[in-house]
Amino acid sequence: MENGGGNLDAQIEALLNVEKQMRQAGDVAGTRKSVNDILQLCFDARAWKTLNDQIVLLSKRRGQLKQAVQAMVQQAMQYIDQTPDLDTKIELIKTLNSVSAGKIYVEIERARLIKKLAKIKEEQGLIAEAADLMQEIAVETFGAMAKTEKTAFILEQVRLCLDRQDYVRAQILSRKISPRVFEADTSKEKKKPKEAESVVEEPPADIPSLLELKKIYYQLMIRYHSHSNDYLEICRCYKAIYEIPSVKEDPLQWIPVLRKICWYLVLSPHDPMQSSLINSTLEDKNLSEIPQFRLLLKQVVTMEVIQWTSLWNTFKVEFENENNMLGGSLGEKAAEDLRQRVIEHNILVVSKYYSRITLKRLADLLCLGFQEAEKHLSEMVVSKALVAKIDRPVGIVCFQTAKDSNDTLNSWAMNLEKLLDLVEKSCHQIHKETMVHKTALQV
Repeated sequence: MENGGGNLDAQIEALLNVEKQMRQAGDVAGTRKSVNDILQLCFDARAWKTLNDQIVLLSKRRGQLKQAVQAMVQQAMQYIDQTPDLDTKIELIKTLNSVSAGKIYVEIERARLIKKLAKIKEEQGLIAEAADLMQEIAVETFGAMAKTEKTAFILEQVRLCLDRQDYVRAQILSRKISPRVFEADTSKEKKKPKEAESVVEEPPADIPSLLELKKIYYQLMIRYHSHSNDYLEICRCYKAIYEIPSVKEDPLQWIPVLRKICWYLVLSPHDPMQSSLINSTLEDKNLSEIPQFRLLLKQVVTMEVIQWTSLWNTFKVEFENENNMLGGSLGEKAAEDLRQRVIEHNILVVSKYYSRITLKRLADLLCLGFQEAEKHLSEMVVSKALVAKIDRPVGIVCFQTAKDSNDTLNSWAMNLEKLLDLVEKSCHQIHKETMVHKTALQV
């Protein structure tokens, strides 16, 4: 072993002299070859400590060429997966990371190294450390990195933030990706870069395609919005997944997604966006494959009071079946929120048909207690979903909006105008009749 070690040291020393001559002569190809030969020698001898030492030594040599450092890092990265144990692997990654730190010409390699190290940390259960490592790299500034690799890296950052329940940072990172990126036409031929432009590197083979990244992005967004129970945004994410061609072509994929769209539309508070999405979903031909959900959406759209008990008995089994479907359960508060949405729908229906109603009658229509009906009505008024006034001593709810003084004056002016028109027409008719009668008397 000692002879072998001495032989290796002698070979490395000889190659270092060659590397020095090539470097001082400015021979890029020669320097690159001698650097790679040194690393290959260490690798063949399985001298991992020597390999790490030589990487650091070669990177710090005076006037070292950028191309040589780049070639060295790329060469050493191929050895990472062939290391004998995890400690050696981590040590090699850290060595390469320290060498590539602050060097713009190996920024892509450094990003890939950090990703590998973060994956190891995550497998060890150190999610917070993995997330912190990934956040050190701002890949959105890397001009030479492929768009798919850049997007995949940011999505990995978002996923780790969600895993450590850092929702604020997850939202900030997710905003670095524009949804329009996924709509890009990948079928177009790539333009040849101009001389001044930097050449974009090809992404590694394990990077998913743009449409697969789109699905991953919206799945992460669903996780983020589920934290705050933002049902409408969750629905829009599922809608985007539903529009992916690979999902739309496979009934086993689109049926669970369409079911989720229907449930989250019903769970969303009433607003113009929700109404628009319900109407567009009802027009979808695929909804005929799941008739129960068409019936559910129809009930929400129809301006009639929904009986909560009958609705829950009809859809309870389907609601519970969602736990076994794609995306899992609808959330801990989903059943409670569904009842809330039914009550809100019923109050809106009552406000369409009544201008004034007693609280007792309102409570009867909503199948609620007196206090609970007043509570739900007050919440809707506060959230500006409805305009209403409650006269509590008398127990009457008034759904009419309070008219502005200008509106009142305008309505009076309109009434006066109509009255004068009628008087003028009446005078004209009287005058006409008088003239007719005078003519008849003269004859």
